[in-house]
Amino acid sequence: MPITTDYLVIGAGPAGLQLAYFLDRAGRDYLVVEAGSSAGAFFETFPRHRQLISINKPHTGIGDPEFNLRMDWNSLLSDDDGLLFTKYSPRYFPNADDMVRYLGDYATKLDLNVRYNSRAVEVSKSKNFRVVDHNGEVYEAPTLIVATGPSKPYLPDIPGIDLAEPYTTVSVDPQDFVDQRVLIIGKGNSAFETADNLVETAAVIHVAGPNSVKFAWKTHYVGHLRAVNNNFLDTYQLKSQNAILDGNILGIRQEGDKFIVSVSFSRANEVVKDIPFDRVIACTGFRFDTSIFAENCTPELVIKDRFPAQTSEWQSTNVPGLYFAGTVMQVRDFKKSTSGFIHGFRYTVKALHRILEHKNHGQSWPHVSYPIDATALTDAIIGRVNRSSALWQQFGMLGDLIAVDGTDAEYFEEVPVDYAHDSGFAENYFTITLEYGPDHDKVDPFDITVQRVAQDSPGQAHDAAYLHPVVRHFQRGAMLAEHHVAENLENDWTSEENHRKPLTDFLAERLSQTVLSVAK
Repeated sequence: MPITTDYLVIGAGPAGLQLAYFLDRAGRDYLVVEAGSSAGAFFETFPRHRQLISINKPHTGIGDPEFNLRMDWNSLLSDDDGLLFTKYSPRYFPNADDMVRYLGDYATKLDLNVRYNSRAVEVSKSKNFRVVDHNGEVYEAPTLIVATGPSKPYLPDIPGIDLAEPYTTVSVDPQDFVDQRVLIIGKGNSAFETADNLVETAAVIHVAGPNSVKFAWKTHYVGHLRAVNNNFLDTYQLKSQNAILDGNILGIRQEGDKFIVSVSFSRANEVVKDIPFDRVIACTGFRFDTSIFAENCTPELVIKDRFPAQTSEWQSTNVPGLYFAGTVMQVRDFKKSTSGFIHGFRYTVKALHRILEHKNHGQSWPHVSYPIDATALTDAIIGRVNRSSALWQQFGMLGDLIAVDGTDAEYFEEVPVDYAHDSGFAENYFTITLEYGPDHDKVDPFDITVQRVAQDSPGQAHDAAYLHPVVRHFQRGAMLAEHHVAENLENDWTSEENHRKPLTDFLAERLSQTVLSVAK
C-alpha cells in the first residue's frame, strides 16, 4: 500500500525543512522524503572549498531579533531562539560543515517528519501525484512540492566539453595542480572560488567565458561574483601569469598529454587562438533535473532550461498541484532579488505556505486592522520598513499590503507583489516595498565623481539609487500613484520632515481619492 499524505515534499535541504516547519506548526499532514542520510546533504559536498559566501553576523549591536535577520543569511525561521545559525559559528563567512550541523539540529529539534535514505526516482500523476523512491516505496499526495534545487550539472554545448573535469568532482587539493596550466570555464563564484584555491600551486590559470564578470557589490545580486572570491583578479591585473579570457570556447581537443582549447576573443575582433592546458575545469553551474518526471507531469523549463516555469504562486505553469520551494523559486526574480538563497527563500517559502493555507484550507492571510487614517498608516509603514527582515532581504519581491476596501485598513505583511496583483488579493490597496533605483546597477558605488541624490532629500527620492521604501497605490491591479521615501545612510526612515510627513501627505491625498471613488 502506498504512503498517503496531503503534502509531499521532495528534499530535506533548507527549503524543504523550512516548509516542513510551517506545515508542522499548522498541523497539516505532510512528509518530506530525502535522498541522503541526513538533512542538508548538499552541503556535505558544496561548496567544494567549504567556505560559504552567505554572511553570518552574530554581533550587530541591536537587540531586535527581527532586525538581526537582515545580517543573518543562514538561519531558517522558527519559534526556537536556539535555532539561529549565528549560534553555530562566529565566522562572517562560515564553513559549510557548520551548515550541515545546523540543518541536522533544525530537523531533529523541531521533530520534523522527514524520511531519509529515500531518493525519489519516479514521479507520475493521475488524480494525485505518485512518487516512487529507490527502495521501491510509493508515496501519494494531491500536492507535491519539489525542494531539490537545480541539482544537475549544466555543461555548455562545446565540442570536447566531456574532456573537462566538472566542478562537482574535480580535486580540491592544490597539490594536484603543481606547475600545471589550468583553464577554468565559467565566470561565477564557483569558477573564482576554484581559481583562488589554485593560485599558490598552478603555473598558469585562465578563467574564461563569453560574458563580462559581474560584481555583486555593484549589481546587488548576491549570486554575482562576491568580493570574498575575487582575489584572483589581483593576480591578473597585477601581471602574475593568470588571465581572464573574454570570449567563446569553440572546442577542446586532446593532443598527447595536453588539451588544446580554441578561444574566440570578444575584445580582439573575434581573433581565434589555440591555447594549451594541462587541465580544463568546467564551473558552469547547475540546472533543474526533470528525468524523474513522467511525460504527463514534466514541468516546463525556462531560462535555458535551467529552472521550472512558475506562476506567482510558485506552482508549475503546466502541472497543477506541483509547486517548488527553495533556490528554484528564483525564476520569479532571476538575478534581481534573493529568492535563490536561504536569506531570500526562507521568506518566499513562508509566503508559499500561506498561499497553500488559503487555497487548500480557507485560511486568510494574517493581518492587522487600522483606521483608514494617513497618520496611523504612516506609523505602521515606518515601523515595518525600519525593522522588517523580509522586505529588506526580498527587495521588490515581497511587500506589505494595505487593503482599504472596507471600513478599516487591513495590513498584510510579506505578500508576494506579483501574487497580490494576479490573485485579486484586494480591490483598493497600497504596496510597501524596499527597492533600489531602476539604474542602480549602472552606478559605481566607489566612483566619487558620480553624483548621488542627497541623503534625506524627499524631493529627489524617486531618483535614489540606494535601497529605500516605495509605496504604491493600486486599484484592481492598476497603479494609480507612487511615493518614494528618501534614502538614508543607516536606513533609518523616522525623520518627521524628510520621511514621515511626505509619506503622510501622500497617503492622505490618495485616501481622499479612494473615499471619493467609493462614494461615486
